[in-house]
Amino acid sequence: MEKRNFAFDKINFILMAIGVVIAIIGLVLMAGGGSTDEAYDPEIFSAMRIRVAPVITFFGFVSIIVAIMYKPRKK
Repeated sequence: MEKRNFAFDKINFILMAIGVVIAIIGLVLMAGGGSTDEAYDPEIFSAMRIRVAPVITFFGFVSIIVAIMYKPRKK
């Protein structure tokens, strides 16, 4: 069989999958219970939800962009 020319190599897909997993982890860290009319939950303003999780999500999206732009060297 002849080899097809794809836009991405195997390493690009692996790097993109890692980036997607990192972004999902950041989004899951941002999620959680909220406050209702009856009960106020001060945990919605925790450092994890406001500072750490958005940074992790940002790094996930940046790593996806890097994976798309990455061009492996040809032998």
